[in-house]
Amino acid sequence: MNEFANRKVYIIAFFVLAGVVILGRLFYIQVIDSYYKRMADQNVMRYEIQYPARGLIYDRNGKLLVGNQTVYDIVVIPRELAAFDTATLSQVLEISPEQIQATLYAIKSKAKKTAAYQPALFRRHVSTEAFALLQEKWFKFPGFYSQARSIRSYPRRVAGNLIGYIGEVDTTSIAADPFYTQGSYIGKIGVEYSYEKALRGKRGVSIYMRDVYNRVKNSYANGRLDTAALPGDNIVCTIDATLQEYGERLMQNKAGSIVAIEPATGEILTLVSTPNFDPELFIDVHRAAERNALSTDPMKPLFNRAVMAQYPPGSIFKCINALIGLQEGTVSEHTTYSCQGGYSVGRRYVGCHYHFSPTNLPQSLQVSCNTYYCHVFRGIIDKYNDPRKGLNIWRRHIESFGIGRKLNSDIPNELRGILPTTATYDRMHGENRWKSPTIISLAIGQGELGVTPLHMANIAATIANRGFYYTPHIVKSIRGERPDSSFLVPHATTVNSSHFEPVVQGMYLAVNGDFGGTARIARIQGVEVCGKTGTAQNPHGEHHSVFICFAPKDDPRIAVAVYVENGGAGAKWAAPTASLIVEKYLTKNISRTWLESYVMDANLMPHNHAQTKQ
Repeated sequence: MNEFANRKVYIIAFFVLAGVVILGRLFYIQVIDSYYKRMADQNVMRYEIQYPARGLIYDRNGKLLVGNQTVYDIVVIPRELAAFDTATLSQVLEISPEQIQATLYAIKSKAKKTAAYQPALFRRHVSTEAFALLQEKWFKFPGFYSQARSIRSYPRRVAGNLIGYIGEVDTTSIAADPFYTQGSYIGKIGVEYSYEKALRGKRGVSIYMRDVYNRVKNSYANGRLDTAALPGDNIVCTIDATLQEYGERLMQNKAGSIVAIEPATGEILTLVSTPNFDPELFIDVHRAAERNALSTDPMKPLFNRAVMAQYPPGSIFKCINALIGLQEGTVSEHTTYSCQGGYSVGRRYVGCHYHFSPTNLPQSLQVSCNTYYCHVFRGIIDKYNDPRKGLNIWRRHIESFGIGRKLNSDIPNELRGILPTTATYDRMHGENRWKSPTIISLAIGQGELGVTPLHMANIAATIANRGFYYTPHIVKSIRGERPDSSFLVPHATTVNSSHFEPVVQGMYLAVNGDFGGTARIARIQGVEVCGKTGTAQNPHGEHHSVFICFAPKDDPRIAVAVYVENGGAGAKWAAPTASLIVEKYLTKNISRTWLESYVMDANLMPHNHAQTKQ
């Protein structure tokens, strides 16, 4: 009897437990889990993301650099796909039925349970004509929808490396930020990348009711649950669009860079990196082959030489060594050295070109005497009777000019350059086995040194300001406000301002001196230009042509650095290019048309790798 009673209890308990499990599962499905609710909602409602228009980008004078245009994408919701009119869709979109099926198969394969009701990109940038035809026939394509979006337009098609471009997000970006979904666009390089959050705006969503034929009837809940897309913030850049266009024309068919800075603010007036690229390539979906060619081009047009190329500075570095010598008291503006065609110490020899001799400090910059700066450099390093201590002192002064570290500009991928330490030479020569003659190449900007053209322009701006600089930057304002207050803070060097006048005078004589100036080709009638040439040694071919300058002498409004790869002497290509930039900016005209033609018509690209203006 007890045995049957126990069975009865077990059976009742089993059914009670099963009932609790079933009720619990129903409660979870209906109350907690929103999946089936979403499925039901998807049957009657359509959620359409409203992508915001990206903020516009203007130059310092209000000229539009980057605008927007509306295009249409075709998306599909995998869960809603059903038999459709493949022939009509193929004809309207001008793609084969096989392509349609292959694309849909790939979409379905990626769509998991949680993504089957999410729109997936089917066809990008459909023409206005094709979109109009599709609008009349949506009922023939269940699961297909249109999605309007804003893409970039480039009225001037300049400054590709500076402005940057936008591209489709990858899975990493989607996982890191819920703002992005498949098919969203994101800034890749330049301003588009650095100021992505300001430019992208805020997404919105519109909810619509649909009928059994998949046609949108009206807004759900009279639009009360809709959210409007907020456009991105407009940005005003510091660059001068006219000067940027002109700089790119001057550097056509050359590899190198131009950077021009306003010394009083640190605002970058132009930043040219060549070879460059047409930003339209990243908008036009039909130019994929041209886009792919950019990444395999041996001249690296996507490589921003202005901030990513680390070059030996050459003789422009003599200006800084002169300033350090003055600060350390190892040389004065009246100190003279004779030059007999070079400097010799032990087995080491540094050659020099012919010029008048002896020279004082300003004259040494005027004629760019290598011998003079070998004396100056050894005086600095040997002052403390310990080359390690001397190098550390020298290095501290160099760093105060922003060399050997990032300048913290708002340009992405900026490199710090190369500045040797005592450890560098301990590794190369052995500890306590090197002295000032061992590292004498640093005297003339060679050896274990590397600076970017941005560093070079900043050196020119620092000398123009007689001892301080503002962080170089390319964005002037966002919504009318400064993007970063740190750009307003001056950075002083370790060299007293009183020591800059002899160096400024030497740079003035290099351009305007009556005899022996290495940069006389940079002279501009009515404008006091101060400049310094450089010829950076290149073991792989023709030397590089380098020049820095600023103008006017006593009220500097522009500081320029030009680096022309394989251009030879600084006066040959870099100096005339910088001079034309200065004249264009200060006078708005070019009086030396012969010089302009000389620079623009030159082709210094290897292997006939000519680049023409788009």
